[in-house]
Amino acid sequence: MYAKTMGIINMIKNIEFAIFKNQIGSDGMEATLEEKRVLTGNEAISRGFYEAGGTVAASYPGSPTVEILEKLKEYDEVYSEFSTNEKVALEVAIGGSFYGARSMASMKHVGLNIASDPLMTFTQTPINGGFVLVSGDDPGLASSQNEQDNRIFGKFANMGILDPSDGQEAKDFTKNALEISEEFSVPMMLRITSRLCHSRSVVEIGERQEIKPKGINEEREKFCMIPPGSRKAQFFMKERLQKLEEYAYDTELNKLEIKEGTDTLVITSGLVYYNLKELNPDVSIWKLGLIYPISEKKAKEITRKFKKVIILEEMQPFIENELTLMGISCEGKKYFDFTGELDIKNIYEGLDKADVLIKEKKEFDNRFVETVPRAPLFCTGCPHRPTFDILKKSKAKIVIGDIGCYSLAALFPFEQSNTIISMGATIGITKGIRKAMSLHGENEPLVSVIGDGTFFHSGLPTFVNLLHKKKDDENITIIVLDNGTTAMTGGQPNASSGLYNERDDMKVGIKSLLDAMGFDRVKEINQYDYKAAAKLFKEEIAYEGLSIIVANGPCALKYNIEESYYYVDPNICINCRACIKTNCPPLRMVKYDGIEKLKSSIDKDMCVGCSVCAQVCPVDAIKSSKNIDREDEKIDN
Repeated sequence: MYAKTMGIINMIKNIEFAIFKNQIGSDGMEATLEEKRVLTGNEAISRGFYEAGGTVAASYPGSPTVEILEKLKEYDEVYSEFSTNEKVALEVAIGGSFYGARSMASMKHVGLNIASDPLMTFTQTPINGGFVLVSGDDPGLASSQNEQDNRIFGKFANMGILDPSDGQEAKDFTKNALEISEEFSVPMMLRITSRLCHSRSVVEIGERQEIKPKGINEEREKFCMIPPGSRKAQFFMKERLQKLEEYAYDTELNKLEIKEGTDTLVITSGLVYYNLKELNPDVSIWKLGLIYPISEKKAKEITRKFKKVIILEEMQPFIENELTLMGISCEGKKYFDFTGELDIKNIYEGLDKADVLIKEKKEFDNRFVETVPRAPLFCTGCPHRPTFDILKKSKAKIVIGDIGCYSLAALFPFEQSNTIISMGATIGITKGIRKAMSLHGENEPLVSVIGDGTFFHSGLPTFVNLLHKKKDDENITIIVLDNGTTAMTGGQPNASSGLYNERDDMKVGIKSLLDAMGFDRVKEINQYDYKAAAKLFKEEIAYEGLSIIVANGPCALKYNIEESYYYVDPNICINCRACIKTNCPPLRMVKYDGIEKLKSSIDKDMCVGCSVCAQVCPVDAIKSSKNIDREDEKIDN
C-alpha cells in the first residue's frame, strides 16, 4: 500500500500534459503542440524567469521560497546561487541588473529586513536590466518568527507590486514584472505567500526568450547614489510611479468580474481569490494582480457603481488603506482577521457578518483533519541532539538561541533556549545580557548558541563586536554548531560545506576564522563524542571569561549518515530512560516477552548509528550491531 501511495504521489508531482490543439485556418487544419505541467508556485516563478530571458538569480534559503533557486539550478542559461545572506543575494542581483541583464533576488519575508539597506537605495536608480524581487510572505507563520506583510515594504521602497493567485499567474507575473521593470524603469516586487509557493496547478510552458544584456549605463549621476544624484532621484521615483499608476488603469493584470443584480463589490488579490470563488457569493469581484500602485481613477470608476465595497486580503489592510486614502468608502478588516490565512470558512464567516448572500448555505467541519499530534524534533542522528542534552544537564541556566534547526531546542524535552529573535541575533543579545548582569554584580554563566549557516549569514559582524570592550572576567560560552549545511531549509550549502564534501567550493574553517579575528580561546569538539563534549562544555561554562566551542558533526540527513545500527539488550537495561531522554526518534519503551517492566528499544530501520544513546547508557545495555550475528540480537520491535 505504501509503495502504491507513493507511486500515485510521484505521478501527480511529475505529471506533464501534452495537449494537441486543432487550429483551423485558411490553409486547413493544423496541429500544434502545447505543453502543460503541474508546477508549484515556486517552480512556476523559476520557469517564468527562465522563459523571460533571466540571466542572474540569487537567494538565501528561507521557507517558503527555497525551491525557486533550487529549480533555477536546472537551467544552464541562468547563473544562480545561494548567497551567504539576503543582502548579498540582493546585491548580486542588483549587479546583474546594472549590467543590463534581467535579474531576480528571492527570499522569505524577513530576509528583506536583511536586504533592506541596499534595496532602499537601489530603488532610487533607473533600471538597466529588468529586476524582480520575490518576497515569500507567510500568513499564519507556518515557518517564520513573525508575520510581516511585505506589501507595505514594497510601497515603502517605491516598488511596483504584483500578487499572483495561482501557478500560472506566478509564472506569467514573473515575466510581466521584468517587462514592466524595463518599460517604466522601476524595480518590481513579486509578492507570493507560503500556500501558493507550495500548492500545485497546471501551468502552460513556453520557450525561452533570449535577452542580451545592454552593458553598464555610464550615466554615473543616476547610479552613484550620493547627494547630487540621490536628490534628483526622489523626483524620478515619484514620476515613474505616476506612470505605473497610469498603466494600472487598464492593465489586464487586474480583472473585473461583474455579477448582475448585486450591489456589493469584493476587491481581492492572491490565492484568497480562489477561496472566494469557491463560495460563489452574490458579489461582483475586482481581482487585482498589480496591487501597487492602484489606479485611483479606475478604482473610483468601478467602486462608485456599488453600494458596498468589501476588501478581502490576508494580514494587514494594505489594499483597504490604499483605497481609503483615495476617499473610497470600503470595509475589510471589520469582517476578516488581521492574522493568519483566510480559508473558505474564514471568508464565509466574514461575508456572513457583512450580510452578503451566499446562495448555497455551506456547513463546515473542522478546518483541519484530526491527526495524531507530532511535535517537531531533531532528525534521527542529528549531531545537535547530544549538545542540547549536555546543556540541559549542565549548570547553564541562561541559553540564548538563534534561527536554525537548533531552534527546536527551545521546545520539550530540551527547553534550552531562553530567547530566539532573528538570524545572528544571539551574539549581540548575549553581550547585552552579560553587560547588564555585570553592572549588577551577577556572575551567572551565560551560553549562546549559533549555527554555521547563521554564523556566515550574519554572525561575523557580531563576533567582531564581541572583541569591543571585552572583559576577562565576564563568563560567556558561545557554541557554534557546525554541521556543514543550511539544514533547516533542505541542506543548501554554506561557507563551511566544502570541508564536509567535494561538491561545494567554499571551505572556510570556522575555528581558523575566529582565531584570525583575535579570539584567544577557541576549541573544537566532535558533537557525537558525548563524553568528550560533556567534559569540554563543563570546563568552558565554568571558565571565567569568553570562550568559544566549535561543535562539529555532519548533518545526518544531508550527508546520509548510516553506520551500523544499535540495539538494546533488555536483560541488561535498568529502565532508567537515560537514552529515551536524548529524544532520538528510533528510541521508545516497549514490553519484552518474559520481562515485567518496560525496557528501552531501538527501531533498527530508523537508527543511523550515531551511538549517542549507547554513550549515555550507564550500564552498557545498548550495543552496536556491527560485530554480532544478526540471529543473536535480543531485540523485539
